[in-house]
Amino acid sequence: MIKLCTACSTSYEDDASIRHCKICEDERQFVPVSGQHWLALSDLCATHQNKWQQHQPGLFSLQTVPAFAINQRAFLLQTAHGNILWDCIANLDSATETLIQALGGIDAIAISHPHYYSTMQDWAATFDAPVYLHADDRQWIMRQSPHIQCWQGDELDIIPEVKLLRLGGHFAGGSVLHWAERGGILLSGDIVQVAPGANTVSFMWSYPNMLPLSASTLSTLVHRLDKVSFSQIYGAFAGREITQDAQQIVRQAAARYLHCLR
Repeated sequence: MIKLCTACSTSYEDDASIRHCKICEDERQFVPVSGQHWLALSDLCATHQNKWQQHQPGLFSLQTVPAFAINQRAFLLQTAHGNILWDCIANLDSATETLIQALGGIDAIAISHPHYYSTMQDWAATFDAPVYLHADDRQWIMRQSPHIQCWQGDELDIIPEVKLLRLGGHFAGGSVLHWAERGGILLSGDIVQVAPGANTVSFMWSYPNMLPLSASTLSTLVHRLDKVSFSQIYGAFAGREITQDAQQIVRQAAARYLHCLR
């Protein structure tokens, strides 16, 4: 049986010896004041469901309701060369499986950073898809799977017109997905965090503990991101997307952040 950390949705084998969540005990996440709690994956599927939104042709998001753990959304990209799941949510129920199969299944899974690893192993097994994780974050894999492929370097082409870029920052292997469609679409997780007003972005080493990135780390991140062009950016949370002039907005936000640090 699989059990989930209720604070971050990381999945573990149901071993009685597991009392701590390594992800939550790291300073980039947190252990709730009430302590560490666990939920069986089957219980989550019985009490929650996933809502879907189509943002534009070929780009869907799905998010669990009621909210669970960090409450991020995942994205399904439909491309001429195959479908990609970006980031992961814990709840893989029968309705979600049926809908995804009807949309063509999943050919690859890519995840921005360890906070969204969740039940990636189960998604990969269900859809027989590889999971691309950056090798710099391999220490945060809490359940092994033959589907996991750890990539290295700063870029990885998944399929034509879709690539991963390692930006670092929030995690050493923190990555974003670039889709060379419609002026360029960037799926950023919270490696680049779209702000609530959806008119700027920010960057942090730890969001819950409000610990910033260093100036040098952010400069490297922005330099790596300048290798691609994009006009839209979709973040990890509902309503967090910028659909025009996204690249210029990211550059302006980075300059403002660096000015504050200096």
